[in-house]
Amino acid sequence: MIFALGGNQNCGKTTLFNQLTGSNQHVGNFPGVTVEGKRGTIKGHPDVEVVDLPGIYSLSPYTSEEIVTRDFLINEKIDCIINITDATNIERNLYLSLQLMELDIPMVIALNMMDEMRENGNTIKIQKLSEALGVPVVPLAAVKNEGVDELVEIAIETAQHRAKPAVKDFCSGAVHRAIHSVAHLVEDHADRINVPSRFAATKLIEGDEPMMNALRLSDNEKDMLEHIVTEMETETGTDREAALADMRYDFIEKVCADTVIKTGKSKAHERSVKIDSVLTHKVWSIPIFVGIMAVIFWLTFGVIGAWLSDGFTVLIDKVIALIDMGLTSYGINPVVHSLIIDGVCAGVGSVLSFLPTIVVLFFFLSMLEDSGYMARVAFVMDKTLRKIGLSGRSFVPMIIGFGCSVPAIMASRTLPSDRDRKMTIILTPFMSCSAKLPIYSVFVMAFFAPYLRPVMMIFLYIFGMVMGVLVGLVLKKTAFHGEPVPFVMELPNYRMPGFKSVVMLIWDKAKDFITKAFTIIFTASVIIWFLQTFDTRLNVVTDSSMSMLALIGQLVSPIFRPLGFTDWRAATALITGFSAKEAVISTLSVLVGGNINAMLPTIFTTKAAISFLVFTLLYTPCVAAIAAVKRELHSRSMALLVVVGQTVFAWCVAAIVYNVIMLF
Repeated sequence: MIFALGGNQNCGKTTLFNQLTGSNQHVGNFPGVTVEGKRGTIKGHPDVEVVDLPGIYSLSPYTSEEIVTRDFLINEKIDCIINITDATNIERNLYLSLQLMELDIPMVIALNMMDEMRENGNTIKIQKLSEALGVPVVPLAAVKNEGVDELVEIAIETAQHRAKPAVKDFCSGAVHRAIHSVAHLVEDHADRINVPSRFAATKLIEGDEPMMNALRLSDNEKDMLEHIVTEMETETGTDREAALADMRYDFIEKVCADTVIKTGKSKAHERSVKIDSVLTHKVWSIPIFVGIMAVIFWLTFGVIGAWLSDGFTVLIDKVIALIDMGLTSYGINPVVHSLIIDGVCAGVGSVLSFLPTIVVLFFFLSMLEDSGYMARVAFVMDKTLRKIGLSGRSFVPMIIGFGCSVPAIMASRTLPSDRDRKMTIILTPFMSCSAKLPIYSVFVMAFFAPYLRPVMMIFLYIFGMVMGVLVGLVLKKTAFHGEPVPFVMELPNYRMPGFKSVVMLIWDKAKDFITKAFTIIFTASVIIWFLQTFDTRLNVVTDSSMSMLALIGQLVSPIFRPLGFTDWRAATALITGFSAKEAVISTLSVLVGGNINAMLPTIFTTKAAISFLVFTLLYTPCVAAIAAVKRELHSRSMALLVVVGQTVFAWCVAAIVYNVIMLF
């Protein structure tokens, strides 16, 4: 069976999905439209799959999330909809519920955050609400895993009995007459495309263009439709969309008056208002955000993460030493020995040693996201981003870009404006992804005193953002004229981050990093070792400067002479960095053939190292990110422009930085 999990944004949908599936989940694209979503098998029920649909507020086709959700529910064979709603804000959440009920698919309402309702001294008459809506209603607190098992049982039972919503007719007066008239008018067309006639009627009355195109009405039918809508608008005194919205909210108000008992105010909301008076202050909000991120980077790179990475490096070195001893005692061929130790172990091991640092960084970022603070950051950054031609909504993909550019570029799909989406995709790679973290860490540890290391790490992240802003200003004045679309978003109440969702996010990022280490980095390390070990006649070289790799590096290295680093090994590392940014460090580890921190000063001066860091910060994203750009913009030329444009920009900035440093 297939269950669809749908609801408003910030209603606890992700938390419930994690509780339902545990680790039995995977990511995939929705058919027809490239918006990513999660699917998973419900724990204890291997034959039941749940699909996590994008968070939406209605089934009107205004955003890509709404289009994807609607198309999925209409076109896929769904056994049951699990509609998760926020019990503390039930009036607004039920608006989507009524639209979902019109689809005539078996449905269960999961009434989330009942723990907060109890804490506020409020309650809901569950049985009475279920009878009024004609669907099962299950109270739960997803973050505490309360009521989840009961929800699964009732959803499976509802799906097995094909128990469709018992209440679908919640209209009256002129709107009632209009809906039923249109439903009769289009009934045969709706049957042809397997859409309930009432749902089709409400969409047509709202002026839904995709539904109109799908039904293929005749000119006479279109005239009759407009005549019915005009009569309704005249009688109600409002336009078509407002009339339907009023109809739904009138029904919701009556239901809530009978079922919702509110004796106290929301403590979580009052607490959030007090916190927001500081964190969203018009003067102090951005400095506070910068301060929070500085503390996170300091803890990640200077305290916790550095300590864990050092310990993990020692462990990896001991494992490599044991492998070395085993191969030596076995008497394996020296070339194969070199491949395993100097190639695979040096390359993969150098990258894996940064796994603890990445885990720590994502722990803090997921805490901020789960608490509701990141929504506030998007809100307070709106004014700043508008100066470079974007809205606060673009800040969400950019924040994701600190983890990985690929999902960040994909997240730009949700932006309503094509102009905003293109600008966001172009600017997102300027945010330092976690793949660049090993480069920063190795160079900072090799060239800077301990007390300067956290400062340099913070500087690199901020410098990338500043460069993104400068490019944004140029784009706004040249290629992307116009203003960003208005920005509206809901600020959820502050909540304690859910332990399980934080752990799941960290596990996903750690798994991605480990997978990359043993696939892309492994392959790159083997190729680099091969090119470094053999010359053009496939003879084993005693000096790597005579290898095939050296020839390639020597051809490219003159390009980087104005940037201060002329060693062919530096140029080679930058080339392999196009496959994955971690490959820069794995390549250097293979090439220097020893302790990379000790050997880097033989390749770079401190000034050249700073220039190299600036170049790696700004130059072309990895091949996976470029593929994402091509897929999202449907343009090879734009993807090529990003590669060439960012590389040229990185070269110019690094040259300026190096020559300015030389003055001092």
